[in-house]
Amino acid sequence: MLFKERFWAGLADGSLTVAYRRWKRPSVKGGGTLVSPGGLLAIDAVEAIDDAQVDDGAARGAGYESRKELFANIRGDGQLYRIRFHRIGDDPRVALRRRTELTAPELNSITQMLKRNDWAVPYLQLIQESPGTVSTELATRAGVERLVFKQRVRRLKALGLTESLEVGYRISPRGEAVLAGLGTSEAP
Repeated sequence: MLFKERFWAGLADGSLTVAYRRWKRPSVKGGGTLVSPGGLLAIDAVEAIDDAQVDDGAARGAGYESRKELFANIRGDGQLYRIRFHRIGDDPRVALRRRTELTAPELNSITQMLKRNDWAVPYLQLIQESPGTVSTELATRAGVERLVFKQRVRRLKALGLTESLEVGYRISPRGEAVLAGLGTSEAP
């Protein structure tokens, strides 16, 4: 579940606690967590509802001025869901990607992942060479479909090696340290 930048501050300060989405099937579930640009969210409930259950007050609770604005911004043609959540802390990847001092076990674990995935180092190098480049262009340059590219970059992001920008990605300080440790001219 993604949030547009206009909602990030409300997620970060905990004032935004509800969202509405149309899905064929929910992409989050109650009891789970979600890493968002505003921090780590606990998903309290995911409820299928009718459009008529959303009035102007409910729309304002989700960060919109009115019901009309909310529905103008909801994409898709599936069931309408109300997602209730609360902020439980910072995105754990933020601290991870800032850490440049890696223990031997951490470096070994990352190196093993990079060896198992022959695309990983070239993707890191591509992002390093082209920060802020739209994923469609990076995927084309990598020779894969955009969805495949984005899924793989999420794996790198989970290790703290990359971070998302409003458009595209950049290498994190941790990613820079890993690439420097590997020597970017050769694969691990």
